[in-house]
Amino acid sequence: MSLRIAVDHDVAAPPYEQLRGQIAEEARAGRLPVGYKLPTVRGLAEQLGLAANTVARAYRALETDGVIETRGRHGTYIAAGDARSREVAAAAAAYVERTRRLGLDDDAARAAVEEALRAAQGG
Repeated sequence: MSLRIAVDHDVAAPPYEQLRGQIAEEARAGRLPVGYKLPTVRGLAEQLGLAANTVARAYRALETDGVIETRGRHGTYIAAGDARSREVAAAAAAYVERTRRLGLDDDAARAAVEEALRAAQGG
């Protein structure tokens, strides 16, 4: 999955607003799932040929709207819509980080979750 954003300099909407709107729509439509890590401000600015301040402005607006959340030096992620979803997303992100440190691939990490779910159901 990758972020697919295009800025059209021939339309009336300013680039930061185009960026904000497209990321918000991708998140609402589920094409950017909760926990998806967005590119850095500088990285996205370079990718799109925009000033870093333009991307930073869009990210600030998205954070104010609750679409994204910044986790300090860990990056910027698509946010969950409610407290329970945010907690689940944070737990999932922590699990993925831990499995990566342990050297598990995606299939092994999924298998471990499925086994834990079966065990919690009693078999």
